[in-house]
Amino acid sequence: MKKIIALLMALVMAFGLVACGGSSAPAETEAPKADAPAAEAPAAAGEKVEINMIAAQYGNETADWWANFVTEFNAAHEDINLVVDVVSWNDIYTVVNTRIANGQAPDLLNIDVFADYQADGLLLPAEEWCSEETYAKFFPSFLAESIVDDVVWAVPDLASARALYYNADILEAAGVEVPTTWEELKAACEAIKAYDAEIYPWGVDMTTDEGQACFAYYAWNNGGGFVDADGNWALNSAENVEAVNFIVDLVNSGLTNTDPTTETRYDLQDMFAAGKVAMMIGPNQISKYCEQNGGINYGIASLPTNGDKAGASVGVMDRIMCFDNGYTEAELAAVTAVVDAFYDDEPYADWVLMEDFLPATSTGNELCAAADPGMAAWIDVIGSAKFYPAAKAEWADVKQGVIAVQQEVLLGGNAQELLDALQAEIAG
Repeated sequence: MKKIIALLMALVMAFGLVACGGSSAPAETEAPKADAPAAEAPAAAGEKVEINMIAAQYGNETADWWANFVTEFNAAHEDINLVVDVVSWNDIYTVVNTRIANGQAPDLLNIDVFADYQADGLLLPAEEWCSEETYAKFFPSFLAESIVDDVVWAVPDLASARALYYNADILEAAGVEVPTTWEELKAACEAIKAYDAEIYPWGVDMTTDEGQACFAYYAWNNGGGFVDADGNWALNSAENVEAVNFIVDLVNSGLTNTDPTTETRYDLQDMFAAGKVAMMIGPNQISKYCEQNGGINYGIASLPTNGDKAGASVGVMDRIMCFDNGYTEAELAAVTAVVDAFYDDEPYADWVLMEDFLPATSTGNELCAAADPGMAAWIDVIGSAKFYPAAKAEWADVKQGVIAVQQEVLLGGNAQELLDALQAEIAG
């Protein structure tokens, strides 16, 4: 397996750059080579290049945004026919892997994982399809999260962080403060349940959509996590076992939503906005959702920790990557044209604001911050964020593995034994 360069504290660096207006990239994230294909290189006379892309569905407006983008892009590029399939997060991994197995890999892919595709030799280095102008916009520490063997294999499309959302009116009525520790969290949940049995005190998403985030919330805030200090897999640590058992205990005690294995974060935010869930962990998008759909009196706080353990938020960064489909010069130029158009400053900022994420480019950050000053409130939360170890080729399997472990423990399985088996499978 190829050596993976572990770069820690990436998101902290990234938002330091946000505050400072950006800086030059480090040596390992140099701009693309000067001979990368120009974005507007024409196809051969009489030919029309078709570029296929699979994009993740982030919200209700995602498909419409991409449809408009495709229409405008194709109208402006007579020699290119862009086709974009927008796929839900629940289905996207199956769709992509099926396409690859059938020899129909997309040209461009918007998803979170990349290392397994790179390890199989399926991707092109970013310098071969991302223009210098576009590449220079990215925060270097975001690019660093997609490095394997000193090469950047994907570029960031957006980011988000997670925080504790709480219904201030419910907590006040139940006579509890915002919990900062696991002990306080369980006590607060019990008090809320006693105040109103119809309210779910705590929201939990163990589904295939967000179950890996659930694992991270509790593992990272108990001194555990996916890897150890040396970057080696440490899935069966005592801290991780304790974290899984803690959250399962909350569920089994009737202090959470009814079925965390089927109720997604989107279901939880619906219930939170309606005043049916008192507290939940979620991304910054929930703020706008609540304001548009519930108007409840909510607050945002750091995630509770186990006692005096160091706190950590969860930083999430998704990517755009290009598959190695044996391109001609004209086809590769068409790919670059699509990427340049997507990251064009104003359209990109509009897209980030529409999806209510955090931008991955310095220019996008400036425009988004000007349009939505509330975005600055997330810098304190993001300062403690950790990224998933997505640069490891095993990450896709680990992601599904920890989700399965939590669900099996919920059904009565032994957390230590299940995590031992997962550790042996991944690291053995």
